[in-house]
Amino acid sequence: MEAIKELSVIEPTSKTEKEVEELVKDWGNDGEKLIMAMLAVQDKYNWLPPDALDYLSRRFEVPKGQIYHIATFYKVFSLVPRGKHILKLCMGTACHVRGAPMIADALQRDYDIPLGSTSDDGLFTLERVNCVGACAIGPVLVVDGQYRGNMTQNRASAVIKRLKRLAEKEAENA
Repeated sequence: MEAIKELSVIEPTSKTEKEVEELVKDWGNDGEKLIMAMLAVQDKYNWLPPDALDYLSRRFEVPKGQIYHIATFYKVFSLVPRGKHILKLCMGTACHVRGAPMIADALQRDYDIPLGSTSDDGLFTLERVNCVGACAIGPVLVVDGQYRGNMTQNRASAVIKRLKRLAEKEAENA
């Protein structure tokens, strides 16, 4: 006779747990859906908050150590808060020789967005990537998943200014 594993009901208690449950509610407690759940959390928060990972551990009946192993193995996941907008600056050879380091310097100097970190206002995270595979249009700045080729310091500045204006408008309308 086969034992049937029942879905144990894990009641979310915090706001974050309720939001995470809303993301994964249709998946049962199938541990094979764990990475999908982590990706959904990452998409929502731009990082993996510890309380969300604790909830996923209980919800999918997977040890926290395994979740942290996955989170540190795959580069797509972040265990530290990231900005609302993710900027990935390609530093591959083609982009490097076409001025990517000067773009990084300008963003750090003019907008206080440290390379490899998040701006104090939480609006931007600037990440260095080794290659985005778009060498013909380098230097490339990937802004929230959109490739922006033939980047210059002035064009990067225009992108930042536009995103800041949008954030200000959103704040006014909130």
